[in-house]
Amino acid sequence: MTATSAAPGASPRLLVVRNDKLGDFMLAWPALARLKAASPVPQVSVLVPAYTAPMARLCPWVDQVLIDPGEHASRTELRRLLAAVKAARFDALLTLFSTPRIGWLGWRAGIPLRLAPATKWVQLFYNRRVVQRRSRSEKPEYRYNQELAEALLGELGLIPDAAPEPPYWPLPASERGAQRRRLTEELGLDPVRPWVFLHGGSGGSAVNLSSAQFARLVREVDARLAGEGRAQWVLTAGPGETATAEAIAAPLREAGIEAHHLPPRAGLDDFAHTLAAADLFVAGSTGPLHIAGCLDIATAGFYPAHRSATPLRWQTCNRAGHRLAFCPPEGAGEQEMTSIDLDAAAAAISDLLRRLPAAVTSGS
Repeated sequence: MTATSAAPGASPRLLVVRNDKLGDFMLAWPALARLKAASPVPQVSVLVPAYTAPMARLCPWVDQVLIDPGEHASRTELRRLLAAVKAARFDALLTLFSTPRIGWLGWRAGIPLRLAPATKWVQLFYNRRVVQRRSRSEKPEYRYNQELAEALLGELGLIPDAAPEPPYWPLPASERGAQRRRLTEELGLDPVRPWVFLHGGSGGSAVNLSSAQFARLVREVDARLAGEGRAQWVLTAGPGETATAEAIAAPLREAGIEAHHLPPRAGLDDFAHTLAAADLFVAGSTGPLHIAGCLDIATAGFYPAHRSATPLRWQTCNRAGHRLAFCPPEGAGEQEMTSIDLDAAAAAISDLLRRLPAAVTSGS
């Protein structure tokens, strides 16, 4: 017998919380897909910050979006959030990353079943806990999230269907075609040659390659593809990162490599849709990299040597054959990105571009 108010056979009302950075939220999409694959199909709401709300509204596995005003919200805003959560009469709360404030919110709102990772004293607010030990980084983050979703399904007595497979953001092929036509018109890109998007910023969330390293990487890839369809490079940038993108683009143009800046987009949702046009997305462990992963776009990610930020832990959630990951060798400093073997990375990226089906790189 579970501690839920849902009637037998009814669709339970679930609130899922991942209220931190964009990349963290994108790695929650496989868990959200897992929940929506159950029978009866639950109603899934998410609690997210305003920054990631545009992506939450695009997520096909989400029915309702609630905005978290954040740690520094006024008492009025926090009371308003509590009232909204109470009014929704959720049957269960799933917190993917637990904080005292959210644990307290679920308890105060009277949500009968509250499940979270068993993390320090915060777990006292939850009546169902799952031991994961994420700090060991033994699994991908999205897999840890899926395990929590599976535990919740078990607590609710829901019947899980087959686990969803990538893409976790399944856009129709017509959307990719529309985005490629849009960029062809904006930048004059050749629709036959490969399109590689490169995001040189980090959003302040992870150590990344320097602009000079990214420029060198592009030159090495270009040299390996010479004579067999050189890639066209599209440089993307987040708020305040335009200078970083230009620092990468300028030496590439001097070397005769085709490099474009992605034109400004109307918002995060518009930017995310644009990524569907890419054949390959290259970046550090950032939110845009994980958007591309959800789209099952081929990715090449660069990760620091920190134990909690390993390539395995923050692996993109695209197909195994669509992802590459690079990090400093064992024994390198946690912030040391200069020891990454860029020649080996360029060789692997070039090989991946050659392996992509012709239908992918042609945009058809």
